[in-house]
Amino acid sequence: MPESDGGGFGPAGDDAVFSSRRNRPGGRPTADAGPGTALPAPEVQEMLDALPGSVIFLLPELGPAGEVADFRIAAASPEAVDIGSRRGRDLVGRSVLETYPTVAGTALWHGYLRALTTGVRYEGEPFEYEEVLAGIPRLSRFAVRAAPCRAGLIVSWARLDSGEREQRRLTAMQRLGNMGWADWDLVRDVITWSDEAYSILGRDRSLGPTTPEELRARVVAEDLPALGDAVGHLLGDGKPVDHTFRLTTPTGEIRHVRIVAEAAADAHGDPVEVHGFFQDQTAAKNAEQQLLDQERTALVQRGLLTAERDLAARLKHALLPPPEQSMRLAGLTVDVAYRPLQEGLNLGGDWYSAIELPDGSALLVIGDVAGHGLDAVATMAQLRFTAKGMAITGMPLDTILDRLNTLLRHTPERDFSTATMIMARYEPAHRRLTWVRAGHLPPLLIRQGRARYLPAPDGVLLGATATPTYEPDTLRLLPGDHLLLYTDGLIEEPGQVIDEGLDRLARTAAACAGNPRVLDSILGELVTPEDRRDDICVLHITL
Repeated sequence: MPESDGGGFGPAGDDAVFSSRRNRPGGRPTADAGPGTALPAPEVQEMLDALPGSVIFLLPELGPAGEVADFRIAAASPEAVDIGSRRGRDLVGRSVLETYPTVAGTALWHGYLRALTTGVRYEGEPFEYEEVLAGIPRLSRFAVRAAPCRAGLIVSWARLDSGEREQRRLTAMQRLGNMGWADWDLVRDVITWSDEAYSILGRDRSLGPTTPEELRARVVAEDLPALGDAVGHLLGDGKPVDHTFRLTTPTGEIRHVRIVAEAAADAHGDPVEVHGFFQDQTAAKNAEQQLLDQERTALVQRGLLTAERDLAARLKHALLPPPEQSMRLAGLTVDVAYRPLQEGLNLGGDWYSAIELPDGSALLVIGDVAGHGLDAVATMAQLRFTAKGMAITGMPLDTILDRLNTLLRHTPERDFSTATMIMARYEPAHRRLTWVRAGHLPPLLIRQGRARYLPAPDGVLLGATATPTYEPDTLRLLPGDHLLLYTDGLIEEPGQVIDEGLDRLARTAAACAGNPRVLDSILGELVTPEDRRDDICVLHITL
């Protein structure tokens, strides 16, 4: 059965529509591809080699009475992978019932038979399959499709449980940040909201997004002119919006809502799409009013300091990833070390993300927000969660950085303006790492005992300019490679120029590459508690 994006018996993803043909008696593929005969396996394999996702070609095997006794995999797409981690050509030649015995008699099995008999494509309900590997049972859910093709079936599938898990994580991220995204297709007049946007605006999910007219009717009258002017500039001349207004929910509650949005224009400069975020700032505005009412008393000041320390600690545990961990993602081993300089109000803005995406690739991110304290932590969390959310949708990495740059530039109330970042997506089928940078230090590659820094593509730090350029670059990882993503706290020392720190890291990493615990060895050589001046975050990646 499939893992990640697929398995050995079921489809979802791209529709493969083929005409239905009959098999010859005996259930074996024939050598020609004339009408009413089976496509030769090499021809089908060549066709599947061009398809993304998990797709296979099944040929029926007939029993003594001419009934379909089994199916055999005659061809497979390069990205096909089943629950046992069998991939691509490794699936070819396997029998369905021998490889996945519990499929027999299920709705999926009968769907295969109906599709083969009637010539009508089968698309069943989500299918659960359990396989025991190394003594450990694995239960996964798949969406499966089967389309008749000559004498067999074209079958494709997509794994649902990992995508559903990432969707739950994304929902939790939006809830923690009190944020929800919204898109507006001006050409088709179609509006799309995330679930959290419905919560922020107090609207029933079943009613769909509000129209601009409905939203305008709920805005507090005093705030309507300024909001109308901002939206008018957005739709008229494409000027980005960063505006806070009050609206009344259906229950009568007054909420403070911040909208950050930008317009995408066509070749003539006319806006055709609007992309943005809603953020519920009601709690912050209420807290601000309370502070204004009580700020003259020393008791309130001491209470505010205590509350801020508590909130900083809670933010750290709720928003920052674990400080030490090792994980397997898309065939990579990723070891992480995160060491903040101090606790409480001096929390920094170093952060990382390492997750598997719904398409089976791995997302690897490291970043550093300028500043310290709650503002740095809040912006760190905003960048981290927003980047992961957009990456899960399949958005290109350079586009993600461009939108994060816009989001950061429209945060004028905070005492910093920039952040650095590296985002990388690793595709295990091609062992290809695609990465972009926003002013961050270059990754360090150790290959065959030699260390070198990857040439840095164009990419200005986030928040530095309204018209940035972010160029992606690619690297093919080889077995035995070590790749380090790190923040500047690992290399900086008082009185040293940055090139000396980079040279020291390259020498140390090359010397430690043969040790069993490479990351611990590097940190042990370079980091001493008494000399530390900044937070440290490091990702050590091996194939």
